[in-house]
Amino acid sequence: MKRLLSSLTALLVTIVLTGCVSTSLPTAQASPWEAVDIHTKSNPLDLAFTNGQHGFLVGSNRLILETNDAGASWTEMALDLPEEENFRLISVDFSGDEGWIVGQPGLLLHSEDAGQNWSRLFLDTKLPGEPYMVTALGKDSAELATNVGAVYRTNDAGSSWQAQVEDAAGAVRDLRRSPEGDYVSVSSLGNFFATWNKGEARWTPHQRESSQRLQAMGFQPNGNLWMVARGAQLRFNDDAANPDEWSKPVVPITNGYGYLDMAWDPSGAIWAGGGSGTLLVSQDEGKTWQKDPVGEKQPTNFSHIAFFPDGKGFVLGERGSLLRWIG
Repeated sequence: MKRLLSSLTALLVTIVLTGCVSTSLPTAQASPWEAVDIHTKSNPLDLAFTNGQHGFLVGSNRLILETNDAGASWTEMALDLPEEENFRLISVDFSGDEGWIVGQPGLLLHSEDAGQNWSRLFLDTKLPGEPYMVTALGKDSAELATNVGAVYRTNDAGSSWQAQVEDAAGAVRDLRRSPEGDYVSVSSLGNFFATWNKGEARWTPHQRESSQRLQAMGFQPNGNLWMVARGAQLRFNDDAANPDEWSKPVVPITNGYGYLDMAWDPSGAIWAGGGSGTLLVSQDEGKTWQKDPVGEKQPTNFSHIAFFPDGKGFVLGERGSLLRWIG
């Protein structure tokens, strides 16, 4: 009898849990995205703009593209780098005409003329980890973070760098920076995350919310955190000052594909992107979701969603996939 009750209880739990999610979602009637052909099979990884129209996109296999029409079209550029080294350009940022690119292995580039010319700056061989993210902060100033959570700042155009945190966070699979200069990182195994607030001496580790391993984390527009975990779980934090308090998991669709990034568009709608053309939108703060009709036609994994203060937006995917926001 106990075994029967246990089996019935397990069955009831399964029914309740699966009743909270769906194996299918409605498709939106229209899409605010258009697919842009960037004429490459390399993976775009990041993009940034010098002004409303002019910018750069970087990615794997030394990929660097330039646009002069706000991302509607892109042309390939060439960098003066050793041909035998297949750099992965992972992050780009601009403050006006001053720009920075970091890549792996060990690459740091600096431009003072809106990206028309780039100078290679050689990093200290004792730098903990590989460059992972760069943030332009103004004239001659930038912040560099590595894939072990070391954070450095320069105020002399890269001639010298000062450590901002005493200890690295450890190997990371994801690392994000808020506009205020705070960071959140996800460990390489996805078994914990860490936060670092500007001015603090060390990273603060935090246990993940459930047994599901973490994929990515970032900052909501109001400064609170968001979390993406395996099992297609999304969670939201209501107070950035308390990063151990999270909402119940939101599972928009159980289609076997996880999510890799999340972002908020200019209207406040939430977008989540992931495997096999998964691009979902919620207009009601995550309560209900729809599939995007342009996204689901793309044979790619969407890895990065970016919106800019002036209203531009892009979704980056593998094998040269790029979507542009048209509103």
